[in-house]
Amino acid sequence: MPEAIWISLAFVLGLLIKSIGLPPLIGYLGAGFVLSAIAATPSIPLYPEPTAALAHIAHLGVLLMLFTVGLKLKLRSVIRPEVIGGSLLHFGITCLVFAPGLYLLLDITWYVAFMLAVALSFSSTVLAAKVLENKRELRAFHGRVSIGILIMQDLIALLVMSLAAGQTPSGWALIVFGLPLLRPLLFKLLDASGHDELLVLLGMLLALVLGGLGFEAVGLSSELGALIFGAILANHPRSQELAKSLWSVKEIFLVGFFLQIGIGGLPDTDAIVFAIVAALVLPIKGILFFFLMLLFRLRARSGFLTSLALTNYSEFGLIVASIALPEWLVPLAITVALSFLISAPLNRLAHPLYERLSPRLVRFESQKRHPDELPISLGDTRILVMGMGRTGTAAYDWLQTTEARLMALDSDLAKVERHQAQGRNVVYADAEDNTFWEALHMPAVEAVVLAMSDIEAKLIAARMLRKLGFTGYIVAHTMFADEAERICEAGADNTYLTMSETGVALASHLLSRITQAPALHSEKAS
Repeated sequence: MPEAIWISLAFVLGLLIKSIGLPPLIGYLGAGFVLSAIAATPSIPLYPEPTAALAHIAHLGVLLMLFTVGLKLKLRSVIRPEVIGGSLLHFGITCLVFAPGLYLLLDITWYVAFMLAVALSFSSTVLAAKVLENKRELRAFHGRVSIGILIMQDLIALLVMSLAAGQTPSGWALIVFGLPLLRPLLFKLLDASGHDELLVLLGMLLALVLGGLGFEAVGLSSELGALIFGAILANHPRSQELAKSLWSVKEIFLVGFFLQIGIGGLPDTDAIVFAIVAALVLPIKGILFFFLMLLFRLRARSGFLTSLALTNYSEFGLIVASIALPEWLVPLAITVALSFLISAPLNRLAHPLYERLSPRLVRFESQKRHPDELPISLGDTRILVMGMGRTGTAAYDWLQTTEARLMALDSDLAKVERHQAQGRNVVYADAEDNTFWEALHMPAVEAVVLAMSDIEAKLIAARMLRKLGFTGYIVAHTMFADEAERICEAGADNTYLTMSETGVALASHLLSRITQAPALHSEKAS
């Protein structure tokens, strides 16, 4: 069975590549090339031709990828000047520079040159998201800007794919404009699906059946359908749980996409030269992003970290090429893999690199600062609550009855707005963002409650508070005893185990009830 050999080779090479700190998809692409080489060798009795099943699996991976992109498509994170302006300006400038250059250097038409420039203008969503997640910087300011730009690029790629496919929609395509009316029904289905296999099946139903086949049936792009159905669910509280449940399924199907590219043919000399030249001009892409971020008043540090995360070529470029330029798939695949080899190690060294380059980079900063990077002053706040989930909200509400000089911070903008609407003094801040700590002024704070759900956020907050010279009382909660010990070592004065405290509270309520009962009975008897 060729499929068994595909899977085995993809796993082995993916594991080898991962062990040296690079994205496994480079290994999957390499596995495809190895299989292609074996197929071209008559003496080896193996001919793993790409089958219809592999092509179908690859297409399903693309649809699931777009569906998960749609689940993250919250307008609040995209409709920002630095995101819209930065992505559109970068796309436009890249196409204006790359297209003529490619036309002059290669013997190709203007259409091919333009589509190659489009493919090279995108940055890798998979690599950037993984790098930011591993460094716990997805919610940091530069992380949010990077993800926003990547989403905008994905939308541009989707538009290009729809135009390149040349599909003519039928009259039934007008039904698409009524899809937002289905949101209440889809929300109820998501609520009813639970947390197990039904949740995964719901995601696949929406992405592959209703979004994929449904849109194809009315003459529209299946990729567009998957993205739209994901976007409809983006504001549901469980949208990210759905995205996480589909993550492994999507990644497995995308293995088929990269295998299919590699099996399609071995890279020739021209393909390798093209990839090397594209890699040599990769710094231009990063430099352009850096100066565009400074144009929108980001600090040099945020601009540098954002640009470094986006300095690579994208798997989305391969998806665009699979539709518009199938004959360029192999050269572009080598280009993407080579950019990952360069980008992944650089991003691991992002902070030390900035420390070394910062004296030169800060000279380009604007005198005006982005609103999200202005210094935060807590004024006369006496007690600070960090994290406004259920525990933080309960602590805030109890403290509010006796303490007027109270403030809370949270890293979820939607949650901040909800608390503000309910009259609580809550502002946006992310404890895992160094920029926040660098700009924080807390002259009157005497005590801090660490109520964030993430253990790393609590550890960072405790360390940074003490590093800033805070000598007041720090208290935290956690679920596990080993985490409580780590939080105290980081600088907290006390840590309470959530479940233990819940048990104590239940027992105290019970004791107060049964001690009151005899008194009530004696009163009734008298």
